[in-house]
Amino acid sequence: MSRIMLTGATGQDGSYLLDVLLDRGDDVHAIVRSPDEATTLAARPGVTAHVADLSNTAMLPDLVDEVEPEQLYSIGGFSSVSQSWKQPALAGLVSGVAVAGLLEGVSRVRARTAREVRFLQASSCEIFGDTAPAPQSEGTPMAPTNPYGAAKAYAQHAVGFARAEGAFAASVILYNHESPRRPLSFVTRKITNSAVRIAAGLDSELRLGNLDAKRDWGWAPDYVDAMVRVMNANEPGDYVVATGVSHTVRDFVAAAFTTAGIDDWEQYVVIDERFYRPVDAAETRGDASRLARDLGWKPTVAFEEIVAAMVEEDSVQLSAGAEESHRSA
Repeated sequence: MSRIMLTGATGQDGSYLLDVLLDRGDDVHAIVRSPDEATTLAARPGVTAHVADLSNTAMLPDLVDEVEPEQLYSIGGFSSVSQSWKQPALAGLVSGVAVAGLLEGVSRVRARTAREVRFLQASSCEIFGDTAPAPQSEGTPMAPTNPYGAAKAYAQHAVGFARAEGAFAASVILYNHESPRRPLSFVTRKITNSAVRIAAGLDSELRLGNLDAKRDWGWAPDYVDAMVRVMNANEPGDYVVATGVSHTVRDFVAAAFTTAGIDDWEQYVVIDERFYRPVDAAETRGDASRLARDLGWKPTVAFEEIVAAMVEEDSVQLSAGAEESHRSA
């Protein structure tokens, strides 16, 4: 049993990682934002929840020093690229400066106890911006073009500085990854949910922005598996986590509607300029060959299967909601 600390335990990736850690019997300490989240997580055997705001970066080193983890997964942060344009300072704090605060805590524990504390940062392909040719790799220069990417680039540099000082500090440069646990605030879940609702006759249209943007979409549990492999590798390093295959947003929409039983999806989709980003990469596609070579990782779920799983979950939830409404009537 290891003492593990993590941020972002209530998000998509954090929830899958929490399942893995608890299944193997680890002592998990999760940093959460609210007392309600703490109560929910603490109900799970093996979890100790700590209420802390990642934007309050001054308190993070003390918290890490108090817990004395053997491993620290930095997964939490600002998850929305579009929202980062509206709140760039907050994005910089929770996805950038907070990582430096966590690493400062790691440094304190190492200095005081003379033992290793392993650290993993969940980075993003947004650090590469929109000028890097596809596929991007660990050697691709960082040139972020949005506040979210800039914050992640800052954190990426912080990991490198810590590693240069002898810490086991690693990062996974994650490309887009989805699952049925993806929140509705993300465009992919918005698409699958709308497809199900339109197929059921509950909605009549889906408003989207750029359908031609290409993204490398993978399966979230696969990416969590990559995190665990990198954290437990013999040596710390930075690894791209991607499928190496890109699809357009149009492809995602078509797959979602087809799975929901609608082939002529174009009549239901409205292009809305409000959903265009100020700067948007034409294509993000990653080269995960280093991760495959060093740690034996490979994606296990195909694009069409990912979309189908999300549509199926939305269908189940819609049916469950209808059944609940029927019982309440």
